[in-house]
Amino acid sequence: MQRELGSFPIAPSTRARLVAAGFHTLHDVIDFSGSEVSREAGISEESAKEALNIFKSMQLAVDVQIPECFGGNDGETVYMDTESSFRVERLVDIANACVLHCSLITQAHQEEDHRLAMQGFTVNKILSQMYYFSCQDYIELIAHIHTLSDFLAQHLKVKLVVVDSLAFPFRHDLEDLSLRTRLLNTLAQQLISISTHRKLAVILTNQMTTRIGPTESYLVPALGDSWAHAATSRLILNWEGKQRCATLCKSPSQKERTVQYQITHQGFRDVQTSQPQMDTAKPEINPRKRPREDDTK
Repeated sequence: MQRELGSFPIAPSTRARLVAAGFHTLHDVIDFSGSEVSREAGISEESAKEALNIFKSMQLAVDVQIPECFGGNDGETVYMDTESSFRVERLVDIANACVLHCSLITQAHQEEDHRLAMQGFTVNKILSQMYYFSCQDYIELIAHIHTLSDFLAQHLKVKLVVVDSLAFPFRHDLEDLSLRTRLLNTLAQQLISISTHRKLAVILTNQMTTRIGPTESYLVPALGDSWAHAATSRLILNWEGKQRCATLCKSPSQKERTVQYQITHQGFRDVQTSQPQMDTAKPEINPRKRPREDDTK
């Protein structure tokens, strides 16, 4: 069973046009370019690319490789894909943007450590430091996680492990809820142990599912409430009107908060807010004081 587009945080109007054009699941759309989806669904190419970008979880996989002199971790990434949604083209876009950003910093600051770091920080280097594992079902996912410690012992620079997504194989391949809960708890403990001992980050993407209430239906994270306690931090991506928002709803050190963001061909970016223009032609005048008249004497 393929993941339905309704489980992704796509704008409602875009989702409706995609479904009307025959794009119902992830695999219906994943092999198309932005221009092809735009033509088939009757939406702008920008909206099509934005929708396609939602299906990827690659930003952190690139950012973790930023050299330390730029404030990064100079690490490597393990990426476990359970949805067959990984696209190298998208990774290259994000990597190009990252390399360009660091190059601009190097040109602006003219520091020797930046210049030396950029000699080895290339798109090809980023791609070579990302270890991709395809998991066709929950059994393969469990097997890869069981052997992860041995792999990390041979790749000491790995600083990030991504499982995208943890929910998909367990929701569609395993109907025994009791067994599913036990397996998920076991995997959670294994990943927590790996994260602690190897001093690396583990990112697990979940899915959204519809919960029917007495008067309305609403989206909630999949895998149930018990899984919510397994993660140290939880971040929910959602829509508020026409604006994308990221809400930190669980953290051991930060209070709950929401920020706005946008997705471009370069990856996740801050929302650009227009600043009011200041009139610098005249000095600031205290509104409580009457302005002096020109002395003509």
